[in-house]
Amino acid sequence: MSYLLALDQGTSSSRSIIFDLAGNIVGSAQQEFRQIFPQPGWVEHDAMDIWQSQLATTRAVLEKTGIAPAEIAALGITNQRETTIVWNRKTGQPINHAIVWQDRRTADYCEQLRSHGHATAITQKTGLILDPYFSASKIKWILDHVPDARAQAERGELAFGTVDSWLAWQLSEGSLHVTDVSNASRTMLWNIHQACWDEELLELFQIPAAILPSVHASSHRYGASKLFGAAIPIAGIAGDQQAALFGQACFKPGMAKNTYGTGCFMLLHTGNQCASSANGLISTAACQVDSQPQYALEGSVFIGGAVVQWLRDGLKAIQNSTDVEQLAASVPDSGGVVFVPSFTGLGAPYWVPSAKGAILGLTRGTTVGHIARAALESIAFQSTALLQAMNRDAATPISELRVDGGASANNLLLQFQANLLGIPVIRPKVTETTALGAAYLAGLAVGVYKNIDECAQQWQEERRFLPTMSRDQANALMQEWEIAVGRVR
Repeated sequence: MSYLLALDQGTSSSRSIIFDLAGNIVGSAQQEFRQIFPQPGWVEHDAMDIWQSQLATTRAVLEKTGIAPAEIAALGITNQRETTIVWNRKTGQPINHAIVWQDRRTADYCEQLRSHGHATAITQKTGLILDPYFSASKIKWILDHVPDARAQAERGELAFGTVDSWLAWQLSEGSLHVTDVSNASRTMLWNIHQACWDEELLELFQIPAAILPSVHASSHRYGASKLFGAAIPIAGIAGDQQAALFGQACFKPGMAKNTYGTGCFMLLHTGNQCASSANGLISTAACQVDSQPQYALEGSVFIGGAVVQWLRDGLKAIQNSTDVEQLAASVPDSGGVVFVPSFTGLGAPYWVPSAKGAILGLTRGTTVGHIARAALESIAFQSTALLQAMNRDAATPISELRVDGGASANNLLLQFQANLLGIPVIRPKVTETTALGAAYLAGLAVGVYKNIDECAQQWQEERRFLPTMSRDQANALMQEWEIAVGRVR
């Protein structure tokens, strides 16, 4: 048994990656699936599309590599978080489309809860900020709007799960209804301090406990899948950002990573202490490998790499996303242009859902190169605001930042990021850290690795970006950024 399989189920595509036991990628397969937008602010997936695409990529990577299922020591699941699926236990069929984490249909309901004074108690119990982003209000919407759903739920005929639970159910042919602490902590129903589903929150959101999955450590022998010709243990589950923290070997308090994807997600490991934020961050469960809970502070930037997609598709400034680095490098700096890409509001640490995007500081001398440079820099500015908030919350300052995700391939972006932060920014050799984290969790559960130190020893640096800008200049740039954010607020 020489390999580990990671199922990486994302917002726009499903991937399956096989790693050898040294953490190297042996093969991968990817398949996009349909995005459904029934009306403005609504985002849905067909849960069967999610499953079929994940199943297809798993079969494809096994075929492509020629690796027999009996050679797979275990599989790990990592997933888009908060996305909500409710299905019938007997038929295994979803009763509604999955409601995706980006969906805003429950914004008014969340505002009602806030006006009735529930926001503080929710944050104290869950570590989360009351927002439609999380699962609880989505579950309530499904139970309220699908005919007979609430009565079926009360009778125990329905199951709720985030995407990890749905995949485990399908992989085990209906024998597993499970999740892990990292995904449970994103539902807004999990008491992060007491490590249990919270009865008061279930009552507040009118959600029957009978629909909930059982919760385990992220590294745990959940069961097995026999769909591929040999029983493969399902032994790791984690939400994508916590899995990336794990895959980056950020196992100790004070270690931080930033994932540059469609959005940017920065997590700071806080160990077995659940740190609360006074600076607009959320507290969340980090991956857990034994009975000892682990925690992280998290900040979410809604528009990261998506600003480059807008340059390509909206402004038609580039043909391919990878062209942005060359265009941005055609000018020495942004020429005083500041781009605040708050197309879907501002996330952490600002939390201004009504904010609109803006490009400020335009002159007759401004070129498309300046706008492209300002767009790239906006990703770094937003991430710097997150790290500064984390430093204000943290007991010890963050000394380096490990990075991954698609936009981490952009050297210009990472150098500017290091300049703003004033600390080293480090890109690892394996940037598929989300899938790698899921593989490590599975490997630990079945004894492929003795402990997390073995995983930490496999982490390798590919390039280190050191700050080359004075702190005075960096601080002046951040002040300009905060002034621009003030304009869009």
